[in-house]
Formats: sequence, structure tokens, C-alpha cells
Amino acid sequence: MSTIRPQQLVEHALATTRSEQCVVIVQDSTSANLRWANNTLTTNGVMHGVGVTVIAFAGSGNASVSGTAASLDQVTALVEQADAAAATASPAEDKADLVAGGVAVDWDEPAAETSIEVYRDLAPDLGAAFDDAQGAGRILYGFVNHEVTTTYLGSSTGLRLRHVQPTGHYGCTGKTADLTNSAWVGGATRDFADVSAERIAADVARRLSWGSRRVDLPAGRYDTVLPPTAVADLMIDAYWGAGARVAHEGQSVYSRPGGGTRIGEKMVSDAVTLFSDPWYAGLECAPFAMASSSSNESSVYDNGLPLGRTPWIADGVLAALVQTRHTATMTGQPTTPGIDNLVLDVAGGSGDELDLVAGVEDGLLLTCLWYIREVDPQTLLLTGLTRDGVYRIENGEITGAVNNFRFNESPVDLLRRFTAASATVPSFSREWGDDYFSRTATPALRIPDFNMSSVSQAL
Repeated sequence: MSTIRPQQLVEHALATTRSEQCVVIVQDSTSANLRWANNTLTTNGVMHGVGVTVIAFAGSGNASVSGTAASLDQVTALVEQADAAAATASPAEDKADLVAGGVAVDWDEPAAETSIEVYRDLAPDLGAAFDDAQGAGRILYGFVNHEVTTTYLGSSTGLRLRHVQPTGHYGCTGKTADLTNSAWVGGATRDFADVSAERIAADVARRLSWGSRRVDLPAGRYDTVLPPTAVADLMIDAYWGAGARVAHEGQSVYSRPGGGTRIGEKMVSDAVTLFSDPWYAGLECAPFAMASSSSNESSVYDNGLPLGRTPWIADGVLAALVQTRHTATMTGQPTTPGIDNLVLDVAGGSGDELDLVAGVEDGLLLTCLWYIREVDPQTLLLTGLTRDGVYRIENGEITGAVNNFRFNESPVDLLRRFTAASATVPSFSREWGDDYFSRTATPALRIPDFNMSSVSQAL
């Protein structure tokens, strides 16, 4: 562990820079993980790292340099690189006054940490789960990871902000001994206090039992129940596509024909509200903007802007898009920076995915989606694959597993067409949650005509 405090790295960079202004972001992270395969713990590890981003501002331009740094000399080298690049940088179109402010009350607090102790209850219970699986002819594979990142953001305007972000997730895949049947369960957590190895193993076993009978089905449109994890897979894409600039320039599903954005227009069912809130219970995230570089959806000049609850869709109406101060001047809308969580709420939603299954006469229950890619930004048409469990529903009962499919759907269109929703619960995107976006809360949705465009040979 470094003997230099993160705050010292920030202050040293600000004192060393020769540029007109400077923003420094220091992130001190520790992580702990466990991995298992063939009903046996295989590896574990604990890591620690300190990342530093120096953004130097000179004239109308700026430059950003990032690297690992745990000493003042290393920070000095980053500052010198940023200063030199800023001195020759082209004018920045998003130029604005840097955010001013004071020193947060917790600025002097040390960086928070995690350790392998976060699994003190989970690890022993995994051993019992492995024994049960071995006796029942099931094979378990999985991974858990917990990370705590403490961010220190300082600016030459006097701003000093600190945020502690715990992030955890778990995923477990079960297979039958002949490897012909697989099932997956996973989720997100802040501290693993709410994660039960017994429950994970039981959910995997239940899904594998659903797959004891195999039925092959052709491509087509099916009455389909998407569980919260699959809904999260799709809603994250809907959120990532919600940049104000690309919409204003006519390049997205949120663009108004003829020019401008569709903010203020009804786009989906009246029951739908999609929002982000840095204070949402269980999904808490940074309450201020952080950007190491500028893009269509972020601006280095906006570092430190306060964030609050932001409805993106309210009662079916597009209420906001992801806006920097610069793009807000283009669109004539309020500044609404991106926030690191996402909640989908459907008025009247209740129960869970199995309650939705009970209402399906002939259809499918998915587990999760995989390899999702954008096909058409104008409609936000996505394609991807189903994975680790597609189940046949007959007369409200799950009667077997079916083959995997490739799908073609737009998450925006699904929010128009769904016929039922469960209650909103914390969820985890199998596709995007591991590395990019793990803080979601979504319901299960029933889609009467989900488009399985072709059969996939994937297991």
C-alpha cells in the first residue's frame, strides 16, 4: 500500500501544474475475488491500485493524461505530460467555466478498502453447495468480485470532492454431468451481506430441473417473459443510446423527424418511468459528474457538477437525454449529465417473473441475453443471443428447455408493446454488468411477440 495519501497526490498535481487551470481525479481501488470450477474453489485474489488523471486547461484547449501513480514523482510526470499537450491543444468546442466549490466534509478521510473478508460467510457456504451439487450430478462454475473505489476530485477552482463506491457482483453457471444442460444465476451487491450461496445453488438447481426435458422450436415470434436480468441487458443499451447531441443531430431513436430531439413526446407506454438517481437505495453512486475526457455525453469542464434524480422517461414521455452544459446550449434543454445507475419502474407492476409465467398459455421464459450489438441507431434495433436457459411455458407452467435463439428487438419498442410487468427489483445485466454498468433495478416484462429471428447453435 502507498504511504502517500490520495489527497496529497491531488494537491501535488494542482501545485505543480503550469497550466492556467487543472482538474485532478485520483481513484484508489481495492478488489477481492473468488473463482470456482468443477465444484471446487480454484483461485482467489486481492488487488490494490491507484489511478490518476490530470486534465490541464490552457487557453481554449485542454489535455488529459491518465496513469497509475503512487508517488509524487509519478504524479509530476503526468502533470508535465498534460501541461505540454494542453499548450498545443486545439480549441475545445465544449469550453466552459470550471465548476467552483468548496471542500467536502469527508475530503480528509482515508480511502475505503475491501478484502477477502467480504466473503467470510459466503465462502464456507459455497463448500456445502459444492458437496450438494456433486452428489446430485451437477457441476458449478462461478466468480464473485468485490471492489471499493474511493475517488478524490480536486480542481484549481478550489473544489474538493470525495466519493466511496462499493461494487460487487456474482455469477454462477450450473451444468449437468453430460454438459448438455446449463443454467445461470447472477446479481449485483454492495457488500455481499445479501448474497446466499445456498440460494444461488438452489436457483441453479431449479433451472437445471426445468431443462430436464428438451424441446426444439423454430424461429418466430413468441409470447416471452424477460426476467429482470434480461430487461437490464436491454435498458442499458437504451440508456447508452440516449445522448442529447446525437439525437439533436438526427442520429438516434430519440431524434425528432425534421430536426431536434423528441424530448416532450410520448414514446412508450404511459406506465413506464425510466430514471437515474445517485441516492436510490441499494444503487447509490457518485452524486457529482466525473469525466476524464470529453465526448458527446460528457465534458471535462463539467467535472464536479452536482447530480440528482433525473427522469429520462416519465409516464411514457421522453423527459431528458444525457446532456453536458455544452450540448444543453445546442438543444435548449437543462443540463442532465449521465448517472451511474438506472431504474425502470412500471406502474401497476407486481409479483415476479414466475407470476408473469403463470399467465402465459404458450410461450418462453428467458434467462439472459448475450453478445448484444446495435443494428440500427434510428430505431435502436439490437441483435444478440439467448444464453444458459430458454424455457418452454405451457398453460402457465414451465415444461422444458428449448434451443437458443438470435433475437432482433428494440428496447424502446418493447416498452411500447409489453403486456405485463413484475415489481421492480435490483437486477444485474449479464452482458454489461461485469465491466461496465452493474447498478440497475428493473422489472420482468411480458412481451407478446418477442422476435426470435433465427435458431442459434450455441449451448
